[in-house]
Amino acid sequence: MPTILFSPFTLNGVTLPNRIVMAPMTRNFSPHGVPGPDVAAYYRRRAEGGAGLILTEGTSPNHPQAANMPQIPHLYGADALAGWARVVEGVHTAGGRIFSQIWHVGAVQGQTEPKLPVSPISPSGLLKPGVKIGEPMTLAEIEAMIGAYAQAAVEAQRVGFDGIELHGAHGYLIDQFFWEGTNQRTDKYGGDLVGRTRFAVEVIQECRRRTGPKYPIQLRFSQWKLQDYAARLVTTPDELSRFLAPLAAAGLDAFHCSTRRFWDPEFEGSDMNLAGWTKKLTGKPTITVGSVSLDVDFMVSLGRSPKPESGAPNGNGKGRAAEMDHLEAMLARGDFDLVAVGRAMLADSSWAAKVRDGRFGELSGFSPEVLKTLA
Repeated sequence: MPTILFSPFTLNGVTLPNRIVMAPMTRNFSPHGVPGPDVAAYYRRRAEGGAGLILTEGTSPNHPQAANMPQIPHLYGADALAGWARVVEGVHTAGGRIFSQIWHVGAVQGQTEPKLPVSPISPSGLLKPGVKIGEPMTLAEIEAMIGAYAQAAVEAQRVGFDGIELHGAHGYLIDQFFWEGTNQRTDKYGGDLVGRTRFAVEVIQECRRRTGPKYPIQLRFSQWKLQDYAARLVTTPDELSRFLAPLAAAGLDAFHCSTRRFWDPEFEGSDMNLAGWTKKLTGKPTITVGSVSLDVDFMVSLGRSPKPESGAPNGNGKGRAAEMDHLEAMLARGDFDLVAVGRAMLADSSWAAKVRDGRFGELSGFSPEVLKTLA
């Protein structure tokens, strides 16, 4: 049975009861941006089910273009903050810890009509290479946005969240600054790989300044984008090192390394995944994620056709127990420190407890129908 997975871990003074993290997953169940009792119960169930750390769905800072769906929860306003205080209380009562993920969608519009955000912002007015969707952000807009992220961090701290995660992955606003395909700026917020980290660096620094040295702050980043699943920020360990160095130095406590499949090596010549390389190059704690115990291919779960699998530990006929052994081995050798579980934990709020007890046959399978409820 997994052992290290269920050992405690301390991140900047916050001790987690185990290494299992509920991944942040957009739910769109907060009318007018206010998380209600159903949202509080949803998160509490995952804490009761054994998750050591919960990362909330993306929460919007106080900016009119921050969200791309009408029921994305806010991290501002008295009603929304009172709702989050109830969420935090429930998770803490159940023995868990919870971070708020702060998320601005930038140029990525939602599926509603009219499209949200109505006037999207982005570093260069691009959704992806060659697709213009607005005008480049002005320096004043960038400065105000940095302040909006930092104020959201303050609000998270005030209502009792144990820390924050900045969403810098998947082609959303911070990642739009990272990605050369959407950042064509020639000022200090653009340029080479390091220059394109400057916006995120200043967001991290301002969040750190306002929350103090003993408040956990982590960054989620990815190679892939919703706009391009094959996109890559970096192609070599040296490039990854140059990209990560200014972010690590800005005051981060951890990196959440988003990949579609945790078992995929990031670079040729090594079997380490993105989280493994990130920890090796920065010395910071890392979270791995990607199809942990998911019985449906990542792309199928998004309604798309999957590519042929190679080396999938859960696709070799040995089942979830073998997959968890593989994950435990990577954790034991120090590749990463925490393991985020997404869709599998949507399907089964007691996922962590069942894995802890070896009850793999009792795990509920994921289906897209799960997304329609707050079970």
